[in-house]
Amino acid sequence: MVIKTKKYQLSKKLYTTLCLKSILKEFWWVWFVPLAVMILPIFVTGAFWWCFSIALVLIIGYWAFWYLQFTAITQLDQYKMLFEKFAYEIDSRQILMKINAKEGSQITWDKIQKAEKTKEAFILTLSRAQFIYLPLDLFKNDLEMKFMETILRRKGLITTLLKTKEQGEEQEKEEAKK
Repeated sequence: MVIKTKKYQLSKKLYTTLCLKSILKEFWWVWFVPLAVMILPIFVTGAFWWCFSIALVLIIGYWAFWYLQFTAITQLDQYKMLFEKFAYEIDSRQILMKINAKEGSQITWDKIQKAEKTKEAFILTLSRAQFIYLPLDLFKNDLEMKFMETILRRKGLITTLLKTKEQGEEQEKEEAKK
């Protein structure tokens, strides 16, 4: 079976937002540095405002660094392809990203590092700054979405999935019968 989706173009704003969320998840431990700086005034008297200022600069600097990195990517020619309008053909061997009937590119499943299903989309991560964002409304029916989930599970890219309302209702009915 091959999943053929509608055409979709990733917006630059959504790209930047998703990248920042990804970085926050990946580098969650960084937030302990400003916290440690804020604990310092307990041991040093009169250092509260210095420590507060340093912690604030660290937080703003961290956000600004990553925001500028991902915003700059949206302007580079080599990443221009990320923001073109694609139709996707997905099967168990590969993902074809088609600009039109003759142009496009192929991505094999081994190039995908991880996958995630959110309430809005499937997010297939290729690297820290490259991913494929597939909104759920791209799929024509529930069968295609379930097939996509099956492919991702078989490839070992996704283990936990969010329950849809239908799945939750079915499970409740089964538990009620028991």
